[in-house]
This record gives sequence, structure tokens and C-alpha cells, in this order.
Amino acid sequence: MRVRQAIRFLLNGETVELDHLSATETLLDYLRLSARLRGTKEGCAEGDCGACTVLVGRVAGGELIYESVNACIRFMGSLDGCHVVTIEHLRGADGGLHPVQKAMIDFHGSQCGFCTPGFVMALYALWMHNPKPADPAIEKALQGNLCRCTGYEAIIRAARAISDYGSVAQDPLAVERAQVLEKLSTLRDGKRVEMGEAGDRLIVPADLDDFANVLAAEPKATIVAGSTDVGLWVTKMMRDISPVVFIGHLEQLRAIREENNIVTIGAGVTYTEAFSFLAKHIPALGQLIDRIGGEQVRNMGTIGGNIANGSPIGDTPPPLIALDARLTLRKGDERRTIALEDYFIAYGKQDRAPGEFVEAVHVPIPQPDAYFAIYKISKRREEDITAALGAFHLSLDAQGNVASIRIAYGGMAATPKRASAVEAALIGKPWNEETVEAALAAYAADYQPLSDMRASADYRLMVARNLLRRFFIETQGSAEPGLARIEAA
Repeated sequence: MRVRQAIRFLLNGETVELDHLSATETLLDYLRLSARLRGTKEGCAEGDCGACTVLVGRVAGGELIYESVNACIRFMGSLDGCHVVTIEHLRGADGGLHPVQKAMIDFHGSQCGFCTPGFVMALYALWMHNPKPADPAIEKALQGNLCRCTGYEAIIRAARAISDYGSVAQDPLAVERAQVLEKLSTLRDGKRVEMGEAGDRLIVPADLDDFANVLAAEPKATIVAGSTDVGLWVTKMMRDISPVVFIGHLEQLRAIREENNIVTIGAGVTYTEAFSFLAKHIPALGQLIDRIGGEQVRNMGTIGGNIANGSPIGDTPPPLIALDARLTLRKGDERRTIALEDYFIAYGKQDRAPGEFVEAVHVPIPQPDAYFAIYKISKRREEDITAALGAFHLSLDAQGNVASIRIAYGGMAATPKRASAVEAALIGKPWNEETVEAALAAYAADYQPLSDMRASADYRLMVARNLLRRFFIETQGSAEPGLARIEAA
């Protein structure tokens, strides 16, 4: 395998090559401390406030895609072959202010100004993809940006008006796209990147097979795809994660397809990439994705990473378990497929051997006459971690009895966990209020939740029971199979 001992990327209009780099250096620190580009701000250092938002352009399927990301939790090692665009690079077609900047000025979208660069970059990403966005699209694009001054109304008015100040077709990133794509294609030379030594090493595999070989040789390495969780291990917990293997660039892990009524999602597929596909095939999962982080987090975070981490409050495992999803794990050239629910053994422990990694998850699409719903409970609707999440997948027989039901929760146990006792109390019984009420007592056998900053144990148990009640109500009357409700407490 050919090896290069430097990462190469474009920063605004310049090519950068770094042959000395810490495995845990963030893009934010590099921009502010090394590149002296200080328009990008540090607010939270955990991907919540959006003050550090920049654009990262990457090549996918021969096209150049720009996305907003949180620089505070984006590691430099993940940027090989990418184009980083900061607030300093913005300019209009005439070399003056950019249309986003003009709109923000004219509609008074900035007061103290600290958060403004992040808002501008988030709106820039939206405008490039959607020059005439409706309010829901604007609100979605700004989920990951916090402002303490303006109350958002002025910013939303500015977002509506951006195209009045210029055309996307004349935007410098559009005009220069072919040249940038050519430069990035040249930087992506098919080599593995290895940097550092001893306790501070990073590796960027050349392709998927190379990744399998690297992990077989470095079974204790930390795998980083989107870094939306691992980033906090460094910025908040000061953990040593070396050696680090970056895999976000591996297109072989970013495929999503449907075959024989099963959706196969590569472990590197981001929430953003999965959204439209899942919204079409499994609408409830598409709605759930809108509740995961903000746009910057969804552009970075991956479904495979959400599973691999094994967190008891990860949002995707409970609904995937309810759908009887299966997981493909790979070690070297060998693969095995297991039920997703069997992957989670105990808190912090998963069925993944040293040198093994999550390659894909396979999700059956619910039958047309089945009911499938997901309910996320959190303290605030947008960009919040789950207190409890329930997923329900129900099929009835011709007599209206429960033919099958799978119920899974997050936030209720040390792992994402099925409500096996509750399911047993329902199967074969008439799907009616009496049956549901009788089954509620079984929750005590399935779950003994903990109390923490997000919710008390009593609250979680009460919510879990009430979500079953709600699911029952929503399967009655005018509710249609497949109806989903994603709610906040």
C-alpha cells in the first residue's frame, strides 16, 4: 500500500499540506490558532451552538457537495481531499459583500455579532441547495445555530430575501466549482495517509479494504466517521483516542439501497444522506432524523456510528430494533450478520471483536398494513438528546388480534432494549384498550430506568407506558398504517 505522510486539502482559495498534525486537532483550533482565520467562533465546543459553522466541500460520485459542519468537533485528519470554506472567503459576484451578508445587514439579522458568522455560513449552505427556501426549510437549516440577541425573526426574514441580492449561478463557489473539483480530484491520489507516532497517530485508509487491513493491525484504534460523539470525547472529556482511523471519506460505506423490501444502509451514510431515502421508504425514520442534532450534526453524524457507539440513548437503534434490523460486521475479509438487538450486550459492551467494524445495517420495510411509529421525548424539540424514545411495530390479524408486535426503547436501560414482557402480554390478544391497559404492568419487568439530568426514573417509566397508550390511540379511528409521531416532552 502506498503511503503519504501528510494531509492535503483546500482552505478557501489555497492548497494546504500538513505533515505535522495531532490526531485530535480540531478544524476550529487550526483555523483560529494556525491559519489566523478568526471569523469562525468557539461557543460551546460540542457541536451545539453553531458559532463555529463552516462549509466543507467533498467529492461524492464525481460531484462536489458543500455542507455546513461544526468546526469545533471536526478533526483535521478527516479533511484530506476536502475544500474548507470559512466566512472570510465569502464574496459577491462583484467582489463585494455576499448576498447572504447583504440580507443579514438589511434585515438587521445581527446584534452582538458573535453568532453571526455561523448563521451566515448555515444560510449559505441552504441557499446553494435551495435558493428560494420556505420557512420550514429555513428553520431546519438553522436548528443547529443559537442566537441570544435577535430572536431569529430578523434572521429568517433575511433568509427569505437572499436571492433578491444575487443568483446562485453567479456565486463564486458555483462559478469555480469545476476548477475546485479538478483540484480535489488531484489531491485524492488513492494513497493511505499515516501521520504521527507513539501516542499521537492518525491514519486515513485508502479504501474500504485498506481500512479492514488497518483495523486488523490496529484493533484498539478509535474509528472516527462523523466525530459528533468522539469529538466531545476530546473537547469535553480530554480522552486519549490515539491511534485514530478516519473513515468518513470511504464512499464504499456511504451507499444506501433498497432490494427485496430491505433497505441496506452503509455504516458511513450520514443522517442527511439517509433522510430523503428513508422518508420515502420508511417515513417515520425520515421524521426522526429531523430531530437528531442540527443540520451541521446531521451532515457529519452517521447511522453506523450511532449504532457502533452502543449508547443507551442513541436515537436510531430502538426503531431499527423494532423493525427487526440486522447488522453486518466485518473483520479483514470475513463478515458476519447478526440481529441488531443482539449487538448490544451491556452498558459500554457490544458484540464486536477487536479489529471488527460495523459495515452495514439491513432494515426491513414495514408491510403496508402494519403500524410503525416512533416517539422521541426530549426537553426541547430541536437539537436535544433523548430522555426516552419508544418505537412500535404492530401487525394485526383478520380478527383484530395482535399477530406480532415489536417494542423497543432508548433511555430506559443500559442498552437500547426491547420490551419483551410487554410484547408477550399483547401478542394474541385483541388490540383494544383493555388489552393495552393490562399490559402496562409488564413494563416493570422490562425496565428499571435510572434518574439523571434529563429525566427521573419515575418519569421515564410513566412516559414509556403512556407512549404505548398513545400508539394504541393513534391506530384507532382515522389513523392510517405507518403513521408516525415524533414528539417532544
